[in-house]
Amino acid sequence: MNLKPIKDDAGHEAALREIERLWGAAEGTPEGDRLEILTTLVEAYEETRFPMDLPDPIEAIKFRLEQQGSDHKALIGILGGRTRVYEVMRRDRPLSLAMIRRLNKQLRIPAEVLIRPVRSRKKKAA
Repeated sequence: MNLKPIKDDAGHEAALREIERLWGAAEGTPEGDRLEILTTLVEAYEETRFPMDLPDPIEAIKFRLEQQGSDHKALIGILGGRTRVYEVMRRDRPLSLAMIRRLNKQLRIPAEVLIRPVRSRKKKAA
């Protein structure tokens, strides 16, 4: 097979060209195996070369609500009452472990996103 780790952008480009050539190869064939290995190598290279930060928890909640066509009212019962939802979404109150668990289970927001520190609200100048 003559595969090797991807160590630079040139190797990355070459691997992407080879993946494009092999795209659609049947599983279990030598071409399919080569495609699977190359995609794993490219993913590993891209994770280290182009890391992506996880989103802010509040922004992730807003995004999920938008995806579902819901508003903050959908969080009542998940985060607590209306006042608690308002405090959390304004960044005045942090997410508790119980809130994180309910958001993860009911809205399917990954826990690793929800446990990140929430960016604080910008204070207005006096």
